[in-house]
Amino acid sequence: MTGHLKTWPIILALSILSAPLVLMYAYLFIDTVTNSPPGSFIPNEFTLEHWAFLWHTPPGRPSIWRVTFNSLLFAASTSLLVIVVSSMAGYVLSRLNVPARGFFLAGVMVLHAFPAITLIVAIFLVLQMIGLYNTLIGVILVKAAIDMPLGIWLMKGFYDTVPWEIEMAGIQDGASRFTVWRKLVLPQVKPGIFALWLFAFLLGWSEFILPQVLAPSGDVQVLSVYLASLIADDNNFDMALFKSVGLFYIAPVLILFFVFQNYLMNIYGGGSKG
Repeated sequence: MTGHLKTWPIILALSILSAPLVLMYAYLFIDTVTNSPPGSFIPNEFTLEHWAFLWHTPPGRPSIWRVTFNSLLFAASTSLLVIVVSSMAGYVLSRLNVPARGFFLAGVMVLHAFPAITLIVAIFLVLQMIGLYNTLIGVILVKAAIDMPLGIWLMKGFYDTVPWEIEMAGIQDGASRFTVWRKLVLPQVKPGIFALWLFAFLLGWSEFILPQVLAPSGDVQVLSVYLASLIADDNNFDMALFKSVGLFYIAPVLILFFVFQNYLMNIYGGGSKG
């Protein structure tokens, strides 16, 4: 009881500070399912016309379900590539005495330090030369390459926390290094792998600059670019439609966060040993 008495002022203060944000998001949802008279904030009728994009494709725009599929494919493929490469590279840098290990680690951090926007011209030229410009696979490869340095460092941190005794026991029993990694070490870092996958998925889902510049075609458009195109249409801009598509866009992110928030928080639980 004493603990509750000590914490209720903090909870009350946070509730008061959060109330405007809660009201703002609540009104955002209400505004997508109602109509209000001009100049009024009070709705006067219920309607689903602002969500009609779910079952009716507006003229001159790609289907929202095609765009959603592109976004899911982009985010899932990017996160899968990041996990596969990072889980192997992180183990090598954590456990094996590879030549120039320190130089490679420094190089990984330098690569992560460059914002994607500073590399966009070079990436654009490379994709054009290899024939992957305006394709989803080209953007997937670029996004995975940009996110991979962070993934490698995070996985190295998780591997650093695994006791050496686990590997030594497997090696003494005659298992190969790959078998030890796959059967003994990977199960020890499963929370980190899942957290990194979720983190990489959210980064891919929210990416805008790379798909906008490298895959502008409607056939490979993602939700972030679709949402931005609604603002660019000055002649037929519909604020209610923009809000509805925005809620549709963030719904999967909110669901993933609330369902897997414990795993997402575990991404900060890795070790920091060199």
